[in-house]
Amino acid sequence: MKHPVPSTRHLFVFLSGALLALCGLSTAHAVDADAAKALARQNNCFKCHAIDKDKDGPSYHSVAEKYKGKPGAEARLIEHITSGEKAKFPDGHEEEHKIVKTSPPKDMDQIKNVIGWILSL
Repeated sequence: MKHPVPSTRHLFVFLSGALLALCGLSTAHAVDADAAKALARQNNCFKCHAIDKDKDGPSYHSVAEKYKGKPGAEARLIEHITSGEKAKFPDGHEEEHKIVKTSPPKDMDQIKNVIGWILSL
């Protein structure tokens, strides 16, 4: 059985997708920093975190540095802000991390956007 020869357009689409995958790039939407900061404000995240200095929680710059280039970073941080797992504080005590609320509830696009923003810092 003879296979049809792919058109130049099909070849271009295939090679473009392969190149993006190899480079680790995504065709997904870009991070919306304003929306991410708004969600963080709505959830009172800045009570314990700041962008560039440690408070009761680590700065978002520190979080980005810790997870930079690590596989599974996004999934790990999503788990952290959506599960209520324990967070350790500088004085040694632990509390359940606040679960980030979105509108509509559990909107994974909003959750991924805030994580993408943090990791981009």
